[in-house]
Amino acid sequence: MAEREDVVLTRDVDVVTVPDGNTATLAKGQIVTIHQALGNNYTVVTEYGHMVRIASADADALGKEHHQLHTLVSDTHPEAVEKNCWEVMKTVYDPEIPVNIVDLGLVYRCHVKPSEADPELNDVQIVMTLTAPGCGMGPVIQGDVEKCIKSLPGVGSVEVEIALDPPWSRDMMSEVAQLQLGLF
Repeated sequence: MAEREDVVLTRDVDVVTVPDGNTATLAKGQIVTIHQALGNNYTVVTEYGHMVRIASADADALGKEHHQLHTLVSDTHPEAVEKNCWEVMKTVYDPEIPVNIVDLGLVYRCHVKPSEADPELNDVQIVMTLTAPGCGMGPVIQGDVEKCIKSLPGVGSVEVEIALDPPWSRDMMSEVAQLQLGLF
């Protein structure tokens, strides 16, 4: 989304405050400015200058439609599930940065293996990092990754581990991300 858009909330809505990751509620009738509408969430700024994130499931409070995740491959073999995992992680964004977590270089590893509990399913392990060790949005982003991967066909369990070593640096970003952020 390139342009900012002011909207009046049509109902009370639960939000996550940025950058600390706490939860709060905004009241119906409050005016917010949509700052970023990427992936499955909206980053908005309140009348008082507070940045918050509204989940796609609550898009109706902004007068918007709920975003549906879709998979690119319906196959449930581990290789296909891994491909879907990478694609769906590209729909997860840091609410302050208009680049997905894959292109930001935050995802270190995606490992998919057949589930021992159910041979029809696969277990997924993600190892990722954060842009800063004390990032308040870390647990929120971690939860977003787990939720989007759990929604994929052929996925049993999902484990999302945060690793702070090696620490994230701008060098881990893709060229596309660096261009998007004007770093080239």
